[in-house]
Order: sequence, then C-alpha cells, then structure tokens
Amino acid sequence: MTTDLDDIEQICQLKARYFRTMDQKDWTAYRGVFAEDAVIDTTDDTGPGTVVTGRDAFIDMLTPILEGAITVHHGHMSEIEITGDDTARGIWAMEDQIWFSEASGMGKLWGAGWYEELYRRVDGEWKIERMRLRRQRLELGGVQIFPRTRETEASG
Repeated sequence: MTTDLDDIEQICQLKARYFRTMDQKDWTAYRGVFAEDAVIDTTDDTGPGTVVTGRDAFIDMLTPILEGAITVHHGHMSEIEITGDDTARGIWAMEDQIWFSEASGMGKLWGAGWYEELYRRVDGEWKIERMRLRRQRLELGGVQIFPRTRETEASG
C-alpha cells in the first residue's frame, strides 16, 4: 500500500521524465508520461483555442516544432495534492529556453510560468491526464511576445 507521500514522489518523478525526455527528444518515453486520452492546452504558446486531445496528437504537433532545436526545460516548486485513490492535481513553476535551428529563422525563445495539471493512475502508474501551460512571460529573440504589448499588438 502506498502513502500520499509515495504517490507525490512518483508524480515528481513523472514530471522529471516529462522535462528530460522532451529535451532529449525521446518521443517514445515522452509519450509514456501522458494518459492516452490526455488533454493539453498550450494556448499561451501557440495561440487561442490551442487545446489538443490525445497524447499522440500532441506529440505529432510538438515534434516538428522542436525539430532541430536545442531545448532546456526546468520545473520547480511542485504543489501536489492527492485527490483520490487514483487521482491528483499539481502546479509546477517552470522556465524554458529553446534555441531554434538557424534555418527556422526564429532565434531563441525564453519563457517562464507554470503548469496546471491533473494526474490519473493508469495500470499502476501515474500519468498526466490534463496539462495547461500558463505563461507569465515569453520572449522570442529578446522581444516580449506574451503577454502581448502595444508594440506586439501593432505588429500583428
């Protein structure tokens, strides 16, 4: 029998795998951190209404964006609450940096914010069931692109 602290540690290990496997572009292992029917909301990054249902659809969207990029993702200061025998919720502070390929013309992205997540135990293992990336700030090439400013509003 596991305790809440055991479950919290397992969820912390899950999120560590989320960050590491994304940065290593180990898409097979990355797929394993999500429930098959996961719902992922990256609206702050990819625009209004960007909610993807299904881990495969999310990974299919993400892999071409990160192709040829070097990424560094960090998660900090987890707040995890066990809400049932097989359910939990959490919030993680985060920071990321992405150096896009020269061919992309995008330069370097830096961002900070937090993840809001729901977890579900599937076949004895914790998985991310819902994930929303909330940004405090996002810069591309040193220019703030989120939250939008008057300058970014004017430029489209």
